[in-house]
Amino acid sequence: MLLIGNGRLITRSQALPYVEDGAAVTDGETVKEVGTLSDLRAKYPEAEFVDARGGVIMPGLINVHTHIYSGLARGLSIDGFHPTNFFEVLDGQWWNIDRHLTLDGTRACAYATVLDCIRDGVTTIFDHHASFGEIPGSLFAIKDVCRELGMRACLCYEVSERDGEEKCAQSIQENADFAKWAKEQNSDMVKAMFGGHALFTISDKTFEKMVEANDGMTGFHIHVAEGMNDVYDSMKNYGCRPINRLLYNNILGEKTMLGHCIHISPAEMDIIKESGTMVCHNPESNMGNAVGCSPVLQLWKRGVLIGLGTDAYTHDMLESLKAVLPMQRHNACDPAVGWCEATGMLFENNRAICARYFKKPLGVLEPGAAADVIVMDYKPFTPFSDANIDGHMLFGMMGKNCRTTVINGKVVYKDREFVGIDEDRINAWTMEQSKKLWGELNHRAY
Repeated sequence: MLLIGNGRLITRSQALPYVEDGAAVTDGETVKEVGTLSDLRAKYPEAEFVDARGGVIMPGLINVHTHIYSGLARGLSIDGFHPTNFFEVLDGQWWNIDRHLTLDGTRACAYATVLDCIRDGVTTIFDHHASFGEIPGSLFAIKDVCRELGMRACLCYEVSERDGEEKCAQSIQENADFAKWAKEQNSDMVKAMFGGHALFTISDKTFEKMVEANDGMTGFHIHVAEGMNDVYDSMKNYGCRPINRLLYNNILGEKTMLGHCIHISPAEMDIIKESGTMVCHNPESNMGNAVGCSPVLQLWKRGVLIGLGTDAYTHDMLESLKAVLPMQRHNACDPAVGWCEATGMLFENNRAICARYFKKPLGVLEPGAAADVIVMDYKPFTPFSDANIDGHMLFGMMGKNCRTTVINGKVVYKDREFVGIDEDRINAWTMEQSKKLWGELNHRAY
């Protein structure tokens, strides 16, 4: 049993949203009680005390769309790579990287990603993986790393025809094998979706194979209309828009999540809403790839469940939160919009997305919720209360403020040090894999 206290408590629960000198008690994998530190100390004197040191105690953050396979790309420059459009970014960088990823490379990417997530207070990730250099066993390799480091994860593999029929078949099989395993395990720490890359890399024949292999085990996690490539391909080769293609191929539904959804029409938004399909927005990645601005305000107005991801541009969810607001206001030419949508995506919708996969409530601190708790070093110099929490989140707090991370009732990061994790050993091995990958990409030693 843990007693995490001596700080301001933010619960994201309507029953008790904020306690000035608060604490949370966890018992095993769940939150047992929240309240004032004095009351809970008296009630649970035997609990191990985790000192927040005057910081902010809050639920662990959730990232509903990231890419572990980009974990070794930090600082990488590929010789001769000078993209001028989105397709060239994909083909020259990301597809180039994943074509060189072996299982060891995938493991190294997972280590790098998960350690950074823990440092930034992220306790749950939805990953969309690709390693066309070695596909079989890749999701299981990621699962093993997540289990070792204590991360809660929902995993899938990126089906695509871009590297031929054999690789496409392997990617479908990897999804099916992992989804079957996850269903049998029924663990609240590891879940599965059925992944797919951009629609312009997937034919209707492949969609049919994906649906057959999935056999209703789980939902789909697929990139949609991130660039205009999907729109052009769907209109030219299938006579309809991307969302219609997904509808006709039985991909949509309450367990399916569509990444990006930038170039979609009002009619497509209505289809997403009526089918109960989820959407994830990735603001910094969209800006970085110069692909456009997702119609977040319109999707929100229609009642679409739209969450916030990073596309692995960062692992800091608060950094992405800060990007959503000015991006949407700039796009709308209106300084009075976006606040509720930005904070709602991260703090409300991400946990609602999790609720469609995980049994215990995530993203909230209340009795019965998952024991995912973080402590942020944040000592405000302006008034701080339940009336302005989100203002402090948007303009004051960053992922790097995280000092302690508890996942599933286990302290994995305490006072800025990993607990039970040999970070130096992992970093040394990951560096070896990075040098190997970079050497293969640039045909020279590092």
